[in-house]
Amino acid sequence: MPEVKNADELFKDFKAQSVSEFFKKNAAMLGYTGKIRSLTTIVHEGITNALDACEEAGILPDLYVKIDELGQEHYKVTIEDNASGIPLVYIPQVFGRMLAGSKAHRNVQSRGQQGIGVSGAVMFSQVTTGKSTKVLTSTGNKYIFKGRVQLNVKQNVGEIVEKEKIQNKWKWTGTIISLEAKRVLYNKSRYSPFNYLRMTSIANPHARITFIEPDGTRIVFDRGTDIMPKPPQPIKPHPYGITPDDLITMSENSSKANLSQFLEKDFVRISSGKVAEIGRQSGISMKTSTKRLSWGDAEKIVNAFNNIKFFAPPTGGLCPIGGDEIRKGLETTLVPEFCYTITRPPQTYHGGILFIAEVGIAYGGNAGRQGIEIIRYANRAPLIFDQGGCGITEAIKSIDWKRYGIRDLEKVPLTIFINIVSTHVPYTSAGKQAIAYKEEIYNEIRNALMDGGRALSRHLAGKRRLYEKKSKMNTLLKYVPETAAALAHLTTGDKARIEEKLASIITEKYVVPEVEEEDE
Repeated sequence: MPEVKNADELFKDFKAQSVSEFFKKNAAMLGYTGKIRSLTTIVHEGITNALDACEEAGILPDLYVKIDELGQEHYKVTIEDNASGIPLVYIPQVFGRMLAGSKAHRNVQSRGQQGIGVSGAVMFSQVTTGKSTKVLTSTGNKYIFKGRVQLNVKQNVGEIVEKEKIQNKWKWTGTIISLEAKRVLYNKSRYSPFNYLRMTSIANPHARITFIEPDGTRIVFDRGTDIMPKPPQPIKPHPYGITPDDLITMSENSSKANLSQFLEKDFVRISSGKVAEIGRQSGISMKTSTKRLSWGDAEKIVNAFNNIKFFAPPTGGLCPIGGDEIRKGLETTLVPEFCYTITRPPQTYHGGILFIAEVGIAYGGNAGRQGIEIIRYANRAPLIFDQGGCGITEAIKSIDWKRYGIRDLEKVPLTIFINIVSTHVPYTSAGKQAIAYKEEIYNEIRNALMDGGRALSRHLAGKRRLYEKKSKMNTLLKYVPETAAALAHLTTGDKARIEEKLASIITEKYVVPEVEEEDE
């Protein structure tokens, strides 16, 4: 009979672990699983931070990535940006602390949101090599900080283990990080750092990315425009999609004294007139203190939200790529015979969170050379892994493509580009490689794809008509010599002249202009 233990014995080893300690034991949650994926994840985290830093500073990104092979499954990754640099006091937090950062606490669009990012890369380097990460940074003053940073896993804090100041003779601003990793592998597959950077350049035409491969090959993804994207601004939540729990949490954290001030100042599209309407429909006094909002009252207010018409959310806080820029990227890279792009109007999903779905469809040329190719992005950052478990893929698979003239997705030369823009992208995990199923996002992608499908269907129908006419013309032209000979015999006319005239009549009847691409 097994020994019975009491609760004190069972819980004697109970203790909390730090965030860093948790992710160290569950590195796969951050994307560090598999040799190729782990190396790509390191590059992804560094480039994501670099692009965000440049854009926040209003500087056209000029990024440099170098991967050196140090031994078998042992590489060094160096990433340099030309952003505004990092003040010395923040270096341990940026590179050595999980769930810390300037983005996680603001309702603003950015590529990195959880505050894990580059500190996760530092941790992975540390646990696979035992080495700290080299950092050089300058904010443009007379010194460049040069040092090494490591992560204290048990306490979730960053530690500077070496540091020195170098004279900044070049007035350089920016940051360089260099870290080593083992049990990783470089190649040029679709999951590689090369393809990640290629996809990044498509969605970020304002950035120049120089990449040095382990064999010394230099690749430059040059910028296609000198126009910086409009910087996204912090935005307030929209009343649609808010739950009672969201409302209570927001009210508890609000500095406003009563519900009237809270609703009008902490949300978008709620005016004083709408506040009065909410009060009438909910039966809740708008003079109620924000700190005394009960669950029942919050539920009534949310029900009132759902019965009131509000203006659509403002788009100023989001920065979509835009249909023209997506088209440029697809046409430059794929040279398709057909290209369709659309940026949908802004919508909200659960919690009143604003998002925009952007879709591009390219057909022919270099598109989908081995069957349908899905290119997924979130806030311009490529999503290379976990495609099968992504809400974007679910939306694409839900479309009846046969209805639009696509009979075999495995063979069709089709590339589908989708970018989700939001202040809070609903990733399935901290690895940020797949988007969770959200009904509102799913439906927006479907609507955009169906718009594109109709345009593609018209293009393909035009191609079929052209093919049929050409086939008829070629069939008739085959009989021209025989028919001309018979007519010449009956009329004693010139066979060559009759043949020329018949060919001319047939060609004029079946001449078909080139099918124009849809541009909607």
